Amino acid sequence: MADVAERAGVSVSTVSRTLRGLSNVSPDVRARVEKAARALNFAVSRHASSLVTGRTGVVAALVPTLDSWFMGSALSALGPLLRAADLELTVYVTPDLAERAAFFERLPARRNADALLVFCFDLTDEESARLDDLGMPVVYVSQHADGRPSVYVDDGAAARAGTRHLLNLGHRRIAFMQSAGATGFSFSSHERLLGHRRALTEAGVPLDDSLVVAAPAADRRAVAEALGELLGLREPPTAVFAEQDELAVSLIWTLRRSRIEVPERMSVLGFDDQPVAELFDLTTVAQSPADMGREAGELVLSLITDPDADPARHVLLPTRLIPRGSTAPAIGEETD
Repeated sequence: MADVAERAGVSVSTVSRTLRGLSNVSPDVRARVEKAARALNFAVSRHASSLVTGRTGVVAALVPTLDSWFMGSALSALGPLLRAADLELTVYVTPDLAERAAFFERLPARRNADALLVFCFDLTDEESARLDDLGMPVVYVSQHADGRPSVYVDDGAAARAGTRHLLNLGHRRIAFMQSAGATGFSFSSHERLLGHRRALTEAGVPLDDSLVVAAPAADRRAVAEALGELLGLREPPTAVFAEQDELAVSLIWTLRRSRIEVPERMSVLGFDDQPVAELFDLTTVAQSPADMGREAGELVLSLITDPDADPARHVLLPTRLIPRGSTAPAIGEETD
């Protein structure tokens, strides 16, 4: 910083004010300091700055995976918002139980971040208590956390609306296909199944555990085996609600390969509204992970900068049904 000050012909404190973006620096002086800093390849040390400000200038995110449309969309929206506020984003990925245990044992975000965003985790009471003791804002994303700041959709209500769509098309044998192995997303999966079952109960349709199956979306053999379970029932379903679009698309591919027409013989409903949903003309329940990422960023910024911000604020984002060509009235049934 002293080298920059000498080259620009100003004091070290002026260089500090300029590079921290303070307004009490004239445009001419700012231009000289920035030019000198570029010439010397100078960058502000966040670690040194944190000794003065007590802040690291870093927001951490804890995620179960980076290999998903949801996480990619959410982080892609979150990153630019934080950069605009001169904050860096550090991502901790815990794809398995060993990595997850190591994170909660070491808590590497402590002293290395000003806040933590927790994406899509169904945490144990012990893990939640560990995060409560971090001494920084912790925002829960894509899940509702009682007494803690959260940004989420109502997965149960959204799944309920999706199942009602199938019921209104006259379907009464409606299967639910879960995405097995979706690490970290068990909270949403559980809520979606509850919402589906609640809609059936409200419609007077008996619950049947044999209509609930599971398969990894990327494993077409497993999807085919799960479909085989459903087709082998005494009364097979006329519709399947797949809890993720990727799983729904894999199911449609399997049905068509088996020469079972969609939606004429089997209606298929997804959840998410990923880009692939429109390509496959998939009826789905839409959510926006990009909006979720932005809202989480805005919430964490308010918690970092505003001492009066609500430490338990909940942001509930909307979902909506997108009817497309993968659902149709059940054969021989009248719609409501």
